[in-house]
Amino acid sequence: MPVVRDLRVLVRLTDFRRLLAVRLLSQCADGVYQVALATYVVFSPEKQTSPTAIASAMAVLLLPYSFVGPFAGVLLDRWQRRQVFLHGNLLRAVLAAGTALLILTSVPDWLFYASALSVTAVNRFVLAGLSASLPRVVDPDRLVMANSLSPTAGTLAATAGGGLAFVVRLTGADSDAVVVLLGAGLYLCSALASLRMGRELLGPDPDAVQPRLGAALASTARGLVSGVRHLRRRRAAVRALTAMTVMRFCYGALTVMVLMLCRYAWSSTESQGLALLGLAVGVSGAGFFAAAVLSPWAVERLGQGGWMMVCAGSAAVLAPALGLLFTPAPILAAAFMLGLVTQGAKIATDTVVQVAVDDAYRGRVFSLYDVLYNVAFVGAAGVAALMLPPDGRSVAVIALVAVLYAIAAVLLLRWRQRDGLL
Repeated sequence: MPVVRDLRVLVRLTDFRRLLAVRLLSQCADGVYQVALATYVVFSPEKQTSPTAIASAMAVLLLPYSFVGPFAGVLLDRWQRRQVFLHGNLLRAVLAAGTALLILTSVPDWLFYASALSVTAVNRFVLAGLSASLPRVVDPDRLVMANSLSPTAGTLAATAGGGLAFVVRLTGADSDAVVVLLGAGLYLCSALASLRMGRELLGPDPDAVQPRLGAALASTARGLVSGVRHLRRRRAAVRALTAMTVMRFCYGALTVMVLMLCRYAWSSTESQGLALLGLAVGVSGAGFFAAAVLSPWAVERLGQGGWMMVCAGSAAVLAPALGLLFTPAPILAAAFMLGLVTQGAKIATDTVVQVAVDDAYRGRVFSLYDVLYNVAFVGAAGVAALMLPPDGRSVAVIALVAVLYAIAAVLLLRWRQRDGLL
């Protein structure tokens, strides 16, 4: 397989291999930690889980990525990136251990969320530093290959970490604190792995002249405003982002509903509900993988907008057809299909934005895209928290997302027919 051949070429590069080890350990720890937080909020026997608690947890896990991200690069261009990996992962190991202690001592929820927020906020610096470091460990001819394979390997590591957390939780760990401590141990391993690289290997160059921090932060803020102005003149990108935001909102609302169904409607024990949630996550992930395989073929025949329209229209039909039964098998089938159409629409949106937006603005627009993507998901969790009953069975939520999917499909069709954009 070409991917295997490309990876074999890259891992012969010692510094790339060491940087990849830091990424894999760090993102595996992320997967463990995030699943540990989710299971603590949703499946702890001592907690009466509510949609509001789930929405709060999603905000803690997702929002720091969006709002810290655009400004992380300013500091990364001032600090030695090897030291960011060392100190950042050491700090996360300590903070994660603190989270485990908070779980054991049953502190107020706000203190638990503050601890979790600190861990996830540091993550943005580590991930951005990993991307910024790649040009220092591979030559320009292999950089595109490295940019493709390295983040993909990290995503797989995070998924494996989440699976490991589920397994540990289901096979004997009496407390979520045990799983959090496993994540802390992996963060520590990632920090130690960074010591295998030279302190100055990953840059930035010490003789590079940097603007003052205040000026750099102000410049970043002005750049984001400039990116919004540029985006407003690119109607195709605005329309794709609008449709994607609506679909992401729908997916977020349904995610909270499935969490509540697994916790209360479909299970009589904590372990049974946790197993069902793990199955739902795996099935939805399979839908994401199917989208990666199917989307190139579909876009070639339907175009970007046509494929997005099919995705939204299919979801408008499937959400009520499968979801209103409120039983595991149809909901799991819906999880697969909605994973497929949500990721399929995202792949098309990514391409539209890349093509429609000028290269000089692309980074800023994708930062804004990241904010929209995560805020829509968290906002959906907040709306679902107001609408869902304790057991998760809500005809109103299903009806709302079906209507929103249908609106997105109609808008995409209208834009496509009226002026050919998308």
